[in-house]
Amino acid sequence: MQNSTNIATVTSEPPAWSGVDLENPHTVADKAQRVNRMFSAIAPSYDLNNHLHSLWLDQYWRKRAVKLAIVKPTDIVADIACGTGDLSLAFRRAKPQRVIGVDFCHAMLQGSLAKAARQTANSVPMSFYEGDAARLPLADQSVDVISIAFGIRNVADWGRAVDEFFRVLKPGGRLIILEFSLPENSLLRGMYNFYFRRILPRTATLISGDKTGAYRYLPESVNTFIGRQELLNRMSQAGFTDSQAHPFTTGVCVCYRGVRHA
Repeated sequence: MQNSTNIATVTSEPPAWSGVDLENPHTVADKAQRVNRMFSAIAPSYDLNNHLHSLWLDQYWRKRAVKLAIVKPTDIVADIACGTGDLSLAFRRAKPQRVIGVDFCHAMLQGSLAKAARQTANSVPMSFYEGDAARLPLADQSVDVISIAFGIRNVADWGRAVDEFFRVLKPGGRLIILEFSLPENSLLRGMYNFYFRRILPRTATLISGDKTGAYRYLPESVNTFIGRQELLNRMSQAGFTDSQAHPFTTGVCVCYRGVRHA
């Protein structure tokens, strides 16, 4: 009688983003789950790719965003979709009363916690929570500044997230949304998209070893996201006033600012 050996067939998980899903990733039904899987995969190399492929401008953009928030020593700041914590730590350096980071990807939050622990010279309290931008684990009118950097387009229901931002802000509170955009000049936009769609996905994937399609998703998620005026209109609809868009670096990044007066 012969012994038989069962050999398990090893199958690799399909990419989170590929093919037709990239035509407009914002319409994919399970977008939230795919985004979470994508960020879990690229978390270890996330900072390096961000800094390298923006020529370190991402740090400059965050500093300008913090300046637009007009942080006061009595402010409580909530940084949503905080990722590995670069904007949270930039706010911490502005010396508010407290900084709260929220992200729905556990692997990214580990990066935030590690960075905060290394910043021993800064005594501003920080705390991090797993949570969804569209269902924030924060009380009504509990924070003075709420921010989200390069994350609003990744939220499955971004409009509901804007309503949540209004809910948790105190009267007089400021909303800061930092997000990629496209240059309005057609020549610059063409040059940028050549880099964004042809070069960055290859080099970032090589550095990260990513197999989820994260860096193919990135340029398409920007190109198919809403325009600047639509986001400003949605902020106004939620109740924000004095809403403005501040383009940075020929418009490849935009900082949106709104105020909750009521």
